[in-house]
Amino acid sequence: MSGGRLTHRTGSLVLAAGIVALEFAAAVTGFVGSTLLPIVTVDLDAKSDLGLLIAGSSLGLFVALPLASRVLGRLGARGTLAAGMLAYLGGLVLAATARTAWMFALGQFSSGLASGLLAVFGISSAIRHLDERLRLRVVAASSAMWIVPALVGPAATLGLEHLVGWRWTLLLPIPFVLFGRLLVVRAVRDDPPAEAARPLGRTLLVPLGAAVVVLSTGSWPVALVGAAITVAGMIAILPAGTARLRPGTPAALGAMVLFAIGYFGADSLITVLLTSGFHLGLGQAAIVLSAAPLGWAVTSLLAAQFTSARRFPVAGLSITALGTAVLAVALAVGGSFAVVLAAWAVAGIGVGLAYPGLYIRATTAGASGFTATELATAVITAECIGQLLGRAIGGTLSSAGGLLGAYVLFAVALLAAAGAARRT
Repeated sequence: MSGGRLTHRTGSLVLAAGIVALEFAAAVTGFVGSTLLPIVTVDLDAKSDLGLLIAGSSLGLFVALPLASRVLGRLGARGTLAAGMLAYLGGLVLAATARTAWMFALGQFSSGLASGLLAVFGISSAIRHLDERLRLRVVAASSAMWIVPALVGPAATLGLEHLVGWRWTLLLPIPFVLFGRLLVVRAVRDDPPAEAARPLGRTLLVPLGAAVVVLSTGSWPVALVGAAITVAGMIAILPAGTARLRPGTPAALGAMVLFAIGYFGADSLITVLLTSGFHLGLGQAAIVLSAAPLGWAVTSLLAAQFTSARRFPVAGLSITALGTAVLAVALAVGGSFAVVLAAWAVAGIGVGLAYPGLYIRATTAGASGFTATELATAVITAECIGQLLGRAIGGTLSSAGGLLGAYVLFAVALLAAAGAARRT
């Protein structure tokens, strides 16, 4: 009996390590891609196709969300991981050998599709196999995995690009991805096939609406139409009751959407806010920009040590709303670099306090009857679409000269997220 418990415990730890390794790989992939983007744009003569280069991986992710449960049900654990790895590697190679913007975008689309598919698989496996306390620590450790890539990723990427060129540098994340995926497949190789999927129906509106938003090229009416289509698809994917913030898991998922709109929307405009609104230099803007993710990562690790961390979301989201509101007030009446830095650092600390507990609430079925695959798809959908909407709304308002209004809206969204978290 003790041997069985040891084997189960070892398998859980291997799965947890694999999920954390995949998060590190995602961070490396993100920073490598964003750092190389200007170089790729010039080399492929794609200045007029910049939106296409940026959109590829995001669109792949959104296409994966409504299809993930079907692929898992059809191929099972090993087949899904094999297909995902082939799509990821093939997409990365295609992007690295691209001679046109469309070919690069197609490679990024394939990699994004694989990442979305395997993310659903990994999270649903964690829901099935890891107890709540270990899942809480995995979420916190995953947040911390963004620290090192954020600090050294851009400089290391540029140095490697100078030595071997952007095409070889684009392949840098492969070893990290392979390592994480191998750990995950070793831990869950005997998983049963995924649960039956819902009918497609309106769920395909998610990739359609996302495509309209990311390819709107600054046209706010088009972006708003895309956002409306995306929301309709999101409601179809998320569990029943999410739009009404029904107490329990649906309210937690609703809080995740509102949190992502508020925080990631504010984060996407922080450089514009600092340089245009407060007239700070790029060096000072970089310091402020890194304050929130650093506060998020460190606070998440500390919060995960407490058994009561599940109760932190309301307080944490309220703190983040306060930090964001201070930025809006400072923009309206004037504020110093120190005030702005402190406000955004406090916002990040609030996220670190809230995020692990909110994530656990959003991926715990309880008596709701939601399956692991449904919850995994739902939490990725909630966070990713919230990010998309936050950035689309922020970009639209800031383009119209409404930077102050955008930050007021983000603060209100975060306060609404705190209110939704109370219903979980």
